[in-house]
Amino acid sequence: MNPKFPAGVQINAPLHPRFDEILTTDALALVAKLHRAFEPRRRELLQKRVERQARIDAGEMPDFLAETRHVRDGAWKIAPLPPALVCRRTEITGPVERKMIINAFNSGADSYMTDFEDSNSPNWFNQINGQVNVKDAVRRSISFEQGGKTYRLNDKIATLQIRPRGWHLDEKHVLIDGQRVSGGIFDFALSFFHNAKEQIARGAGPFYYLPKMESHLEARLWNDVFVMAQDALGIPQGTIKATVLIETILAAFEMEEILYELRDHSAGLNAGRWDYIFSCIKKFKKNRDFCLANRGSITMTVPFMRAYALLLLKTCHKRGAPAIGGMSALIPIKNDPAANDKALAGIRADKTRDANDGYDGGWVAHPGLVAIAMEEFVKVLGDKPNQWDKQRDDVSVGAADLLEFKPEQPITESGLRNNINVGIHYLGSWLAGNGCVPIHNLMEDAATAEISRSQVWQWVVSPKGRLDDGRKVTADMVRALIPEELAQVKATVGAAGEATASYDRAANIFAEMSLAEDYPEFLTLPLYEAME
Repeated sequence: MNPKFPAGVQINAPLHPRFDEILTTDALALVAKLHRAFEPRRRELLQKRVERQARIDAGEMPDFLAETRHVRDGAWKIAPLPPALVCRRTEITGPVERKMIINAFNSGADSYMTDFEDSNSPNWFNQINGQVNVKDAVRRSISFEQGGKTYRLNDKIATLQIRPRGWHLDEKHVLIDGQRVSGGIFDFALSFFHNAKEQIARGAGPFYYLPKMESHLEARLWNDVFVMAQDALGIPQGTIKATVLIETILAAFEMEEILYELRDHSAGLNAGRWDYIFSCIKKFKKNRDFCLANRGSITMTVPFMRAYALLLLKTCHKRGAPAIGGMSALIPIKNDPAANDKALAGIRADKTRDANDGYDGGWVAHPGLVAIAMEEFVKVLGDKPNQWDKQRDDVSVGAADLLEFKPEQPITESGLRNNINVGIHYLGSWLAGNGCVPIHNLMEDAATAEISRSQVWQWVVSPKGRLDDGRKVTADMVRALIPEELAQVKATVGAAGEATASYDRAANIFAEMSLAEDYPEFLTLPLYEAME
């Protein structure tokens, strides 16, 4: 199995069975074409992030852009959506793992976002095998056998949407002209090349989810990538449709501009709450007046999260775009009926709030939650596929509302321990190749791990980082708690029959990143460099 790669393309990784179906000459030629056209702009935009962060560190606060007021004041709308994206009352998400893909498609959800990003540990095998899985799923030939049981797709399945990696991530195993390719371009180009025409023939695709953007200029870059890719394959412009996750505080100030840049290819916006919280902590990490309470206290009803959710909803419906609610991390709990009832009630309350606000749908992380989420949206929508006609002219959100970061308390020892525990547990699983992990009855991915280590870092640095008993959170306190929580994690993992080899390393990494003098921008960047 030695496929001929295009000139200038080098792959420094093993080619496992069926990888040659994905890493074909023509598919890699598209990757190379997009890389050569857009890599300089990607680098410029990543540098703009660095420069913006420096200004925020120096005291600048975000605001709506004066230079794009004409966009916000204009009367435009996004292009009409295809029938497959009109009804998205419940969307399920999960990594590009074969069994997960089948179960998600069969879950009863309207839509399934298969994930090459936060819920996927991006080692080489996972990324390319994920492309194999997606290719099989699109053609409905996917199957999986485990424990004497065979998993196959039902006749009726969810609409597929694909999330490539964000602009900040590289694919280190693929070099083009000696330069690493963007992970996002790599994931997008391969899935688009192999599946777009098949998806069009089947009437549902190609559809994408776009993560981690911080500005409308980053959305413009994606739009230009889409235009070139469609031309390269002879596909009509506007065929691609993409939903943008608003999961950074800076993107919240540019929602309308992001929709505008992608207006021919837009499928709306999603309120990506966990990364949004992480982004707030990260952006204002050096602001001595900023300090958030325990993660469990930062719900969708606290002031800054409520403002963000309502602004997203108003923006989308003003522009004829779907507004999709984010993910509650709660999951079904086996063998504890009382705890399970509480978790399901939490999911129900989350989806009830979104549906009553006017959202068109919401995310769940587990097939067992689809029916509950669907029920709450159907209560409000009835037979209607969406609520695009529900304008929220009553909503008025200013910069101060988006920046009203409350509550600051409580910060507790149990909250600190939970952050340490979740961080170590998730990192250990991620290093072992699993990027979507149930921990303490919550479904954790890279976003929630980022919150965990970021809160620990900030509580140590901030003068407001005090426990409810008056003690200041210090580096020594954290160092003393890490071995105790590591032991708890190992006991939990061991009791489940899983290997514990990666968790000592995970604890060391967590300590380094949560106590570093200079805050590491993304947890996944140094981790990715260390993985296969």
